[in-house]
Amino acid sequence: MTPATSSREARPPVETAARRAYAHVKQRLLDGRFPGGTLLSENALAHELEISRTPVREAFGQLEAEGLVELYPRRGALVVPISPSEADDVREARMLIEPFCARRAAEGGSVPTAELDASIAEQERALTGAGGDFAAADRWFHRAIVAAGDNALLTRAYDALADRHQRMAATTVARDPSRIERFIAEHREIAAALARGEGDAAAELLTAHLRSAHDVRRRGG
Repeated sequence: MTPATSSREARPPVETAARRAYAHVKQRLLDGRFPGGTLLSENALAHELEISRTPVREAFGQLEAEGLVELYPRRGALVVPISPSEADDVREARMLIEPFCARRAAEGGSVPTAELDASIAEQERALTGAGGDFAAADRWFHRAIVAAGDNALLTRAYDALADRHQRMAATTVARDPSRIERFIAEHREIAAALARGEGDAAAELLTAHLRSAHDVRRRGG
């Protein structure tokens, strides 16, 4: 192996322009900076990222395949809002998955206490304005509980709706940031019940939390 070859192999893979555009747009979709109904311009994003329009178009195509945007030729992409009926569907699916996994994790002694605590700490950073992303940390908290249930099919089912969950959380706290404190308190109660191995209590708290969060979103429109 020549030094030149070794040097080439040692370099990290170069991020493609399309992947960079995809990551840029999707992050803003998930954290609420691009809310439903926003028309995204190919030209504006290409200029912002200092790339051509082609990779932006490719990124839009991938996001359309995920159901996050609708393409409008020569105009850009429209961020697809989460409809009330879709929000209901997400809530119902989560209420089937998450309490079951919480109960199973508690009873099986597989509670990810350190991970739940780290997620709550990140949520508190958002509450204090220290730079945390509440919606992402909220997703992390709930996903950790599902994964601890040790059912691969349920984990995959949750992952399929997690983007919608995160967008809904971002929209809720953007409308009313004061809700973050209430959600964190509920997360602490759930984590404490799990740490005590109280599966039924954790499942009941989680069910009440999901209902409460959904009611807040419905009242907010």
